[in-house]
Order: sequence, then C-alpha cells, then structure tokens
Amino acid sequence: METNGSTVEHIPVLAKTLAEQINLPPDAVMVDATIGQGGHSLLFGKTLGPEAVIVGLDVDKNSIRRAQFRLKELACKVILQHCNFSQISEEVHKQGIDKADFILADLGLCSAQLADVRFGLSFQTNMPLDMRIDERLKTTAADIVNNAGEKSLADLIYKFGQERASRRIARFIVRHRGSEPITTTGQLAETVCKALGKTGRSRKSKIHPATRTFQALRIAVNNELENLEKLLASAPELLNKSGYIAIISFHSLEDRLVKSDFRQNEKENIYRIITKKPIVPTREEIAENRRARSAKLRIAQKR
Repeated sequence: METNGSTVEHIPVLAKTLAEQINLPPDAVMVDATIGQGGHSLLFGKTLGPEAVIVGLDVDKNSIRRAQFRLKELACKVILQHCNFSQISEEVHKQGIDKADFILADLGLCSAQLADVRFGLSFQTNMPLDMRIDERLKTTAADIVNNAGEKSLADLIYKFGQERASRRIARFIVRHRGSEPITTTGQLAETVCKALGKTGRSRKSKIHPATRTFQALRIAVNNELENLEKLLASAPELLNKSGYIAIISFHSLEDRLVKSDFRQNEKENIYRIITKKPIVPTREEIAENRRARSAKLRIAQKR
C-alpha cells in the first residue's frame, strides 16, 4: 500500500501458528472478518479448492484493494466486502451463504494504517488527529478531544486506555484546548507527555507515554469493543458444526471479551475451547515483527 510515497507491507501475526491449529476441508467457507492486506487469507486460501469461498470484510477500502490484488491467483472464490465485522451475519447471508467453517478476526492495526496520514493514528509522526479507520464514521478523535467535558474525557481514557493518570491527562488537554484546539497527533502526544512529566524519547517504559490515551480514543472513535461484542454474538449461529472461530487480540480489553465469550459458550455446550491459554508469538516472530509482541490468539470450535 502506498503511504506518502513508500510501500508499507503488513506481516500477518501468528499466521503459521494459526495454520498449524486449524485444518480446513478443500471446499471450506472462510470468513476473514478483518481481511486487511489478505495475509492470513492467502495462507489458508492456498489449501482451498475451487469449491471453497473466502468472504473478506474490512472497513478500510485501501486494505480491500490490496487484498484483492494479493488473493487474485487463488483457486477458491474470493468475495470482498467494504463493511464492519459487526454486520458479519448480514453480509455473509447476502452472498447466499448460510454457514461458515472458519471465522477469523485479527483485531490489530496494520503497519500501513499507522503510517498513513489520512488515518491520524500515530504519535511517531505529526498527523491530523482523526483515527477513523472507516471514513464513513462521523466523529473524529479531534472532535472528542476538543468537545468532551473533562470528566467524560478522563473516564474515556481510563476505561478504554486503562490509563491511571487519566484525570491529570484530561485536565491538561482541557487546559491546552482553552488556548488553541488540539488538531494533530503531535499536539496531543506532547500534551499527554507534559501531563505525565515525561518526554516521548527519554523514557524507562517500553511504551510511549501517549500510547494508552491514543488507544482509548481510537477504541471510542471506531466503537471497537461494541463491534467485537456483535461479532462474537453472531458467530455461533453462523458457524457450521465443528467450525472454528479464531480471534487475535492486542490488548487486555479485547482479550477479556473473547475469553469471556468463549467460556460462556463452552458452558452452554456451544463451543469447545481449543486454546486453554492464549497462544502468543515466539521470540523469533517478535524479532521479525515487533507489532506482534502483544498479540494473543484464542480459538474455539463449534460443537
């Protein structure tokens, strides 16, 4: 994908591990709920025959274009849809497909999205403060940062970012916007660093001081947890008997939802949990792809 003149390649996380865990029949229906640049689907697609179907969903049009190019040589049928995975059942049924053998969702951002100024996601580069992965959404991160009350801003940063200093950060944001609006990721990152008395460069912590605040805003802007809950609720009805659901999450809020849903469905005799503990990347994979370091893979099978 082109971003500011450079091509950023996304490396699919835990792809080989996933392929080792899940064996699909040659005529399988796979729903890749976050098709991204098609990395995971390409791996599975190579094992599928002409009777098989991959339905790929994504809210990012650029990702869909890239996936279309990567998957065009596959023998199986590939259907790509520009939509949110919260609408998974509706979109799959729209294609005349009743059930799926495999539902996959990789909840991480791809490298190209972080590098793309249109998304306004990165504190490493100064970008317009947007954070909408789906351009059809109305509210941007700048809207929230400049209009939310101090208490609701603090609550949001605490709830979605698990940031202990949320009240102090909210206070500094409100103070800053009193003199000028916060319209770029650089301004926001600098304001958070000031609130925490840290700089982005000289720090003992492994993560940037603004990481949790940025995470919180991104989750709020894109309704990420609500959409994940809808995906998890739709999956049992959509899966064939012995079909698989695999979710790769990147922070504890997502992982907790997946863990809780799988456990509840196992209790109700709907799922059998394949991964008693989440599978995490090897040191080798993290060395090759630093973004993989916080990934957790959970898999369940429909009874």
